[in-house]
Amino acid sequence: MCGICCMVSFAGCSIDRSCLQDNENLRRRGPNSSHQLIRHNPSHGYDCYFSGHVLHLRGPLTPQPLEDKNGNVFLWNGELFGGIEVQSADNDTQIMFQHLSSCDDESNIFSLFAKVKGPWAFIYYQANRHYLWFGRDFFGRRSLLWKFSDNLDKVFSLSSVSECSSEPDSDDWQEVPASGLFKCDLQSSAKLKCIELTWYPWKTAPEIPLTDESLLGQEQSQILKCSSTLVHIVLGESKWLTAPVTPLNKQIPGEITNLHNTGSQNKTAVEHLRMLITDRHKTNAQSLIKILSEAVKRRVLCLQRECSLMADSEKNANVAILFSGGIDSMILAVLADHHVPPEEPIELLNVAFMMKEQKPRKLKKRVPECSSQTGNLERPTVYSQYDVPDRITGRSGLEELKALNPSRTWKFVEINVTLQELQERRQHHICTLLRPLSTVLDDSIGCAVWFASRGIGMLASNDEMKPYVSTAKVVLTGIGADEQLGGYSRHRVRFNNLGYEGLLEELAMELDRIAYRNLGRDDRVIGDHGKEARFPFLDEDVVTFLNSLPVWEKTDLTLPRGIGEKLILRIAALELGLNVSSVLPKRAMQFGCRIAKMENCNEKASDACSRLMASSKD
Repeated sequence: MCGICCMVSFAGCSIDRSCLQDNENLRRRGPNSSHQLIRHNPSHGYDCYFSGHVLHLRGPLTPQPLEDKNGNVFLWNGELFGGIEVQSADNDTQIMFQHLSSCDDESNIFSLFAKVKGPWAFIYYQANRHYLWFGRDFFGRRSLLWKFSDNLDKVFSLSSVSECSSEPDSDDWQEVPASGLFKCDLQSSAKLKCIELTWYPWKTAPEIPLTDESLLGQEQSQILKCSSTLVHIVLGESKWLTAPVTPLNKQIPGEITNLHNTGSQNKTAVEHLRMLITDRHKTNAQSLIKILSEAVKRRVLCLQRECSLMADSEKNANVAILFSGGIDSMILAVLADHHVPPEEPIELLNVAFMMKEQKPRKLKKRVPECSSQTGNLERPTVYSQYDVPDRITGRSGLEELKALNPSRTWKFVEINVTLQELQERRQHHICTLLRPLSTVLDDSIGCAVWFASRGIGMLASNDEMKPYVSTAKVVLTGIGADEQLGGYSRHRVRFNNLGYEGLLEELAMELDRIAYRNLGRDDRVIGDHGKEARFPFLDEDVVTFLNSLPVWEKTDLTLPRGIGEKLILRIAALELGLNVSSVLPKRAMQFGCRIAKMENCNEKASDACSRLMASSKD
């Protein structure tokens, strides 16, 4: 994982190099190596400034930017998890650069990126043609921003994250759409005094002509409309840039059968779930486990491990999981346990924001909501200010994991955040990582993920709580499960109002917009700690498998909460030996960790966040 940046000046004036060398946000993403490279091209009217900051995870440490004998320059923030062969001793940045340098025409470049499985954002300077190529993977799992400065210097900038700046144009950054590859003709741009961009969109359906703008997605249409006096974007032909996943199966059943009224009234939630499982359900769940397990395996094994003679409990963890005890994080923990070396600890990062109520009080029956149906759960009579719902389900999930594998060292890290620390960190740092996103939801989730992935908290040791700092460089997150399997309340609303057609429309939209709603933001806040976010539920093979299934085999919203949504995943959880967590209802992170209750509780998630606005002006 890396922080990458490129700035191009078309005015013949030098760019202040300190803006590359002193960008703390970039350096924090890549603590193991930082380098800059300048390419002067006065005869062609432009200069390029490249900056690379590397987090060393695979193969030999490879400083960036890379440059070959032909003057090509490469910046790579990604992982090759398939499609292109990488040996265990190889560095994937070098492998990608070797392939790119051997591409003799544009079709080869498109074919190369169409093969890649895994997250990526890249910048590639093709010297002999004066082209600057850049883009993000199909889901946008790695952040890349652009900015067009229409000032005397006429600077075009690309960066993993915006700079720490209070300058007037510091808010001009926008996310590069995860909609294909882009090419900037630098020589032409210098002559025309206008940035010439060609956009090559992903080819997702052979029957849709790529030149028909009316058939392109909303995000793609906006790209074509962003042409201005400074930027001119044209649509290019990219028939070789095929999407890495199959289209969503939009088959609709002939009729809807209500299954949960058939003798389930006196059953526990787990018994009810078991009663619903057909051979078809079981087969699909087992197939999902196999494919998802491989995705987790690639993400927990593709990293450097140091040999250590310390006792297992004292060894450093290399892998962490954003952990609420909910079904998504529980399944990731179980599958990670299958592949992480047995002597190595696994960190479970559990974040809680201080609740306003300070006096002890009785616990509500909240965890799980159907707990009276799942069996007896031990609950404390009173709890502290940090015993938020996700803390309680997290502890319950920890006990399930210990029962499945008592020999594993599970490090359940309790990360407690006060209102004062939240406000200070947001104002002085997190607000710049969230840019250009600025809604209440971005603030809540972005701050929660930042504190969780930082991993500074307390760990139980010998019956006492001791300070602990996470050592893992890889952080697994369950994002993508709800989007594909109908886990959000809006999915149930759409289904209740418009049936399967409405549900399928909503699910189709989810992955189309996940790049600019979630993934760029999450990559920026997790990467800020010198850690890499990895998303097993968005593995290309996992998405392809889930897309191939009819919607009613993945989710059944005629069933109650805690059972119907993400049905295939709940059945998979039972197959893996989980019980209580398999029937926990979905609870959004901002409510589970209680960050949404700390400040203004009357806000809407889609509102512009006044706290972020205020922070950006300070």
